[in-house]
Amino acid sequence: MKTLIIYTSIHNGNTEKIARTMAEALDAKLVKPNEIKTDELSRYDLIGFGSGIYSGKHHKSLLDLVSKLQGQNNKKAFIFSTRGLFPISICHKALKKQLSEKGFNITGEFSCKGFDDYGPFKLIGGINKNKPDEKDLDDAKEFVIELNG
Repeated sequence: MKTLIIYTSIHNGNTEKIARTMAEALDAKLVKPNEIKTDELSRYDLIGFGSGIYSGKHHKSLLDLVSKLQGQNNKKAFIFSTRGLFPISICHKALKKQLSEKGFNITGEFSCKGFDDYGPFKLIGGINKNKPDEKDLDDAKEFVIELNG
């Protein structure tokens, strides 16, 4: 299965660690939203979309890319994230809705805690220190291997 993973990792490299682990497990191409043209997505059987969570949703660059996509005719996709406090049910909601409206078949979702020292968390030295850890990376690998069936 030809796989593409589109990700954004801004502050601490949390999401990049997860994205690279997933890409290695699937032998997938790994790109950032500004590195891909929307018409290139048709070349892939499975597409992963992920970022850190900012104010309860995925990064704006990822959401903007998805908003530009044409109908995807049930193309398989998965969502992933690293997050501070928000539960997956909240933090994936906006991206999941956009992908569904564009015709993607969302085959799974993965999220783990990530070191967060943004905003008020900076005052206390951050939360989720040393995350994602080796267990999180193993879980991410297992998740995509199961997706690939």
